[in-house]
Amino acid sequence: MKIRAKSNSIYLILIASIIFTSCSDAPKGDKAEVTEQKETAAVTGNTFTVDTAASYIRFTGHGVGKNHPGKFHLSSGELSVFGNQVTGGKFIINMNSLQMEQQDPAVQNKLRPHLLSEDFFDAAKYGTAAFEISTVGPYTADANNKSMVENANSTVSGNLTLKNITKNVSFPARIELSANLLKAVANFDINRTDWQITYGNDKSLGDKFISETVNVEINLQAGK
Repeated sequence: MKIRAKSNSIYLILIASIIFTSCSDAPKGDKAEVTEQKETAAVTGNTFTVDTAASYIRFTGHGVGKNHPGKFHLSSGELSVFGNQVTGGKFIINMNSLQMEQQDPAVQNKLRPHLLSEDFFDAAKYGTAAFEISTVGPYTADANNKSMVENANSTVSGNLTLKNITKNVSFPARIELSANLLKAVANFDINRTDWQITYGNDKSLGDKFISETVNVEINLQAGK
């Protein structure tokens, strides 16, 4: 039993050494406000369909060593617009579409499968995640409240569902709208444990090496 426990501990240390990293070099995003699930917005106005080829969700976790960013692609999505205001919408994230940006074999062959495993996203059980808008309002920067997103003009709130857990997340965004095209960009930080995305049962090793904060970048493009 002692030999097996020691072996498990070594495995956790090895995985932790290549996974989610560097507090000092971590990207910084707006601090998202996370609350309990809220009622979603009624769909009104014109429908813009998300371009799944041009849209993505980028994340960066960090803990010890290096940053390892990755991207998820969307499987579908729609946004509703009335006048010049986004009134609602929803998009679905394909969790199995995960692409790690670094081509290092350890990242591609060890880190990526581990992130998709039960220790993190459990993509075999929860193949999709979703974000559904509850409200969109104006955003105004001031000396004490300036978004990391250049020219942010909106505050977006919506229900983020990961691993069948739903929390409402609010963050600044830049929304650009023309007659036939909508673009939206956001950059914010969340605590992964709010969605029970944790690493391992040995708390003296697993999560000790990995920051609970994950940086999330949203890049959406949609057209009529």
